[in-house]
Amino acid sequence: MTTRDLDMPVTPANALTLGDAVLRHLVYSVGKDQSHAVERDWCVALSLAIRDLMVDGWMDTTRRIYKTKQKRVYYLSMEFMIGRLLEDAIANMGLIKEAKEFFGELGLNLSDILNSEPDPALGNGGLGRLAACFMDSMATVGVAGIGYGIRYEHGIFRQSFQDGWQLEEPEDWLVFGNAWEFQRPEVEYSVEFGGSVQRDNTGKMIWTPSERILAGAFDTPIAGWGGKHVNTLRLWSARSAEVLNLHQFNQGEFMAAAQQQVLAESITKVLYPGDHTAEGRELRLKQEVFFTSASLQDILRRFRLDNTNWNELPQYAAVQLNDTHPAIAVPELVRLLVDKHGLEFVESFEIARATLHYTNHTLLPEALEKWPLELFERCLPRHLQIIREIDNLFAAEVAAKYEGKNVDPMKAIDPHHGGWVRMGNLAFIGSSHVNGVSALHTELMKQTVFKDLHEIYPDRILNQTNGITPRRWLYECNPLLADLITETIGDAWVKDLEHIAALAPHADDKTFRKKFAAVKAENKVHLAAFIKQQTGIVVNPTSLFDVQIKRIHEYKRQLLNALETMALYNAIKEDPSAGWTPRVKIFAGKAAPSYTLAKLIIKLINDVAAKVNADEDVGDLLNVVFLPNYNVSAAEELIPGADLSEQISTAGFEASGTGNMKFALNGALTIGTLDGANVEIKDHVGDDNIFIFGMEADEVARRQQEGCQPWMTVSETPRLQEVVKQISSGFYSHGDTERFAGVVDNVLAHDYFQVTPDFDAYWETQRKVDAEFKDVDNWHRKAILNTANMGWFSADRTIRGYAKDIWKALPDEG
Repeated sequence: MTTRDLDMPVTPANALTLGDAVLRHLVYSVGKDQSHAVERDWCVALSLAIRDLMVDGWMDTTRRIYKTKQKRVYYLSMEFMIGRLLEDAIANMGLIKEAKEFFGELGLNLSDILNSEPDPALGNGGLGRLAACFMDSMATVGVAGIGYGIRYEHGIFRQSFQDGWQLEEPEDWLVFGNAWEFQRPEVEYSVEFGGSVQRDNTGKMIWTPSERILAGAFDTPIAGWGGKHVNTLRLWSARSAEVLNLHQFNQGEFMAAAQQQVLAESITKVLYPGDHTAEGRELRLKQEVFFTSASLQDILRRFRLDNTNWNELPQYAAVQLNDTHPAIAVPELVRLLVDKHGLEFVESFEIARATLHYTNHTLLPEALEKWPLELFERCLPRHLQIIREIDNLFAAEVAAKYEGKNVDPMKAIDPHHGGWVRMGNLAFIGSSHVNGVSALHTELMKQTVFKDLHEIYPDRILNQTNGITPRRWLYECNPLLADLITETIGDAWVKDLEHIAALAPHADDKTFRKKFAAVKAENKVHLAAFIKQQTGIVVNPTSLFDVQIKRIHEYKRQLLNALETMALYNAIKEDPSAGWTPRVKIFAGKAAPSYTLAKLIIKLINDVAAKVNADEDVGDLLNVVFLPNYNVSAAEELIPGADLSEQISTAGFEASGTGNMKFALNGALTIGTLDGANVEIKDHVGDDNIFIFGMEADEVARRQQEGCQPWMTVSETPRLQEVVKQISSGFYSHGDTERFAGVVDNVLAHDYFQVTPDFDAYWETQRKVDAEFKDVDNWHRKAILNTANMGWFSADRTIRGYAKDIWKALPDEG
């Protein structure tokens, strides 16, 4: 295969200069000489050398933006699942060849050095990975973008298993520091909570908070493809305004003296602290307020550097709210304009609404976030006042258009059942655009969660189907396939994935199919080695690798996959010589610590794996693997080696999905429901190159409304009935009939996410997969067509859509 040499004009762009920079950082930044350096030392030195090269472009980009007054886009997200940054930066700067040559001369393997970089624990799922892809694409496309989030010290937990049960341990990704970030001690903002609000003698509202936390900035440069445009990811870290109560400390009250600092720092300790307690809910709310307020203060400061008219804020700044987590931006931006800068309320709200835009990622009502009124009033009394005024403005706006319209169900504040602040409604009312992330999801938003608000504002909802960056999710994670594609059609696809369509005619070329098959085979050997390393399980790389990797949630239906796995095990046991297609079922994903049923499903899958893998009668016909501690780096190992991509969510519940796009781009065929972006993937790859099954969204909704009895469906589905009986009898739990009672009860009595009625269709479709996989050459033809037809699903295309339709922010052409 050809070596990638993109000849991009990066300075310096030769191995000697890069090597000198690495060696200099090894000595003067890391403090090691070559003979004593370990892989982690080389990783830090290389990261700092590459970062140096990025800084020139970073500063040039910033100067250019200020000079041209280019509109900035500010992307506020609770998660940025950025993954390891070193390979991404080397690739985008065009220095892979130089880095390989330099370390090769030293007798070192670049891959080992790249793998020694810790995976930043800044996200948990598709929401955070989308934000990371968008940062890459904004820089590649030339949008002047800044991402804002939280610098979690521990982030999401590190997952391990004990006797098949999920254990949560603290993630320590920052223990040795972060070579990519620049601390900005001069950039610090105060974020307040609690206290009371009084009206002064001029009639102005004065908020006297009882708690004040400082947000400090840490910046990471994010280079686009070619290194020409470099944007910023700014993450906030918390500390108390009162570092230490010296009087208490001198009195020997050491713990009390540091209490405020400990409480403040807890805000940026962990991503998604458990919200099953009152304290956990309060911490989550404070996290959202903390990073949103600091970000908005920073945005306003930057705007005022060369602008004096607040009404021009929407002209120069677009703020994108990634889900409801930063929805507090609506009252917070109004508060800053009114209380800090002296504007009138109505004017401030109009400025805020013109500046803010909201991306919805879910139709699950509980995921739209709502906060108890009591908690909100105690933590944010001024914001609650403002939200009430926003609701009054909204009611007046509706009354002027629709006489007698009941607006109570649409308001941000729900006065019933003790009172709630509904963040989805608040984000909708306070934004100029509300977008869904797939065509189906956007239409369902209009029909379900935002039906009434859509009728009031029929032009506010629009669609921007998600995408992925082809740099990370093909060029870097699957170099064998990337080289083959470049050898065949050239390298233009890396920057513009639409060019990958030129690969489609080669699906009918037998020689190319053999090359493609050889790449997949090698990737599967690599994945098999990874599985053995992580779990000790030995799998046959010639088997069908059937992969479902995503956070564990009922609507994503890992349970459906597990039940079918058990039914397949029973069928193989009954007739091992029936010509079964050997299959490896691969699961990975984390369950929220307080999500009891999701954790029970993990335990069930692990118990099934233990039984199946130990059964000599089954052998290689079926293996089950649950990989621990799923993250971006694990996904980069799993996706290139997958044959089948499981995208089996209950129709109408997955907003889009991006894992489905990554798998298809890397030549895996999808088995899935007509949910989220599966619908659009099917349209692009063709009906013959995807496996669709199950009820559609309207059928699911009808069945849920009718209250169908799942136990009746089970009784009419013999394979499923047998599996449920086995689970109940303790077949997979060493005779313990109570262990999985929660799973059985869910299947027989609740089944809100419609596992039972879709089971038979899923089983039959999997048998179709078995049959088609046996025709190896035709399977690879279908896989090639999946890769070739994924050009539309690039995050670059998505970002251009946002820039044109929502942000009105033309890419930087400088």
